[in-house]
Amino acid sequence: MDFERELAHLPGPSPKRLALRVSPAAERAIRSGHPWLFDKAIRQQNGDGRSGDLAVIFDRKGRFLAIGLYAPASPIRVRILAQGQPTQIDADWFLYKLETAANQRLPLLQTNTTGYRLVHGENDGLPGLVIDRYGETLVVKLYTTAWVPHLRDLLVGATQIMQPKRVVLRLSRFVQSQTEALFGLHEGQVWGQPMRNEGVRFLENGLHFEADAVQGQKTGFFLDQRDNRARVEKLAAGKRVLNVFAYTGGFSLYAARGGAKEVVSLDLSQPALANAMRNFKLNRDNPAVAAAEHEMLVGDAFLSMQQLIANKRRFEMVIIDPPAFAKRQDEVERAVAAYGRLVRLGLKLLRPGGVLVMASCSSRVSAEQFFELVHKTALGGERPLQEIERTGHALDHPVGFPEGAYLKCLFAFAP
Repeated sequence: MDFERELAHLPGPSPKRLALRVSPAAERAIRSGHPWLFDKAIRQQNGDGRSGDLAVIFDRKGRFLAIGLYAPASPIRVRILAQGQPTQIDADWFLYKLETAANQRLPLLQTNTTGYRLVHGENDGLPGLVIDRYGETLVVKLYTTAWVPHLRDLLVGATQIMQPKRVVLRLSRFVQSQTEALFGLHEGQVWGQPMRNEGVRFLENGLHFEADAVQGQKTGFFLDQRDNRARVEKLAAGKRVLNVFAYTGGFSLYAARGGAKEVVSLDLSQPALANAMRNFKLNRDNPAVAAAEHEMLVGDAFLSMQQLIANKRRFEMVIIDPPAFAKRQDEVERAVAAYGRLVRLGLKLLRPGGVLVMASCSSRVSAEQFFELVHKTALGGERPLQEIERTGHALDHPVGFPEGAYLKCLFAFAP
């Protein structure tokens, strides 16, 4: 892939640096390593800037504080790339950051895994950017148009390190709305070898998976739950397992390989469950997967769980991995109520002595708040939980600042 030619039409960042002075609170946050500067924290600016221009932030005494990517249309006005000392941001710097991130993921290659997150945004020092590897495919997702002028250097570096056969571009909804700043780039754009109709293939702990890298949720697969899926496998032998919000069947497939005799995958999306069926077929050579009875239910999680209760279905393991219920602070109360409802429904479906696996990916709901909620809800239903394990982020989803901590999962026995 010749990105020098493919992306020659994209503008580069202005050679002129913006100069910003910020509030005392913003100074303290940046010094502590926070990667965001909000628009309201800017006290002085030497001129207008374009998306992707480099902005140098000075403290109240005029000393260098940080440098980052400027985005005039976003409330996160600057995403910090480096702080503490002046830094040259160029192709070599991007390559260094990418190599550092790749080296930190090297242990995953010893686990027969070719699907993982290569760059986890702010937490890898590249804010507003995600790069996921799916076998021979890289999926690059932009959460700010500030990366557009630097995309050529970024993709040259990423392909130099990983040597993929293709690169897929994904854009957040906000970025998609900024058409003038995209210069013809579009959601689902593919460079390199054309995509197969069935999606991209990759390995995770020796299991074969297929992901829709062009239209699937996030970048096509929830790579962050890999370690928790492996934990489920170790607990699934001989059990009837219900996987709620199953998506493409990741937890279900691990449970089957772990010896579950029956697995039920419940999701609202028919296409997602069709993908789950294909993932099972990709692993039919595994005797345990072939032996497991796999049932797929299409429907709303809350209503379908109530129907399963009414039908007196019961399971020895219930896995509940819902989407992010609280993306904004004003949604937290509703999210907490939804988690409580799911725990109550899950426990009604769980046989005595069974395993409850309850996850949350809402960063607005803290781990402490979430675990306390699950325990209180269970206690209120006279099913006090005996914890097996609390888990958080995997190796390829590091946490570099408070808002970066979103994933938490509880494994527990219920009497």
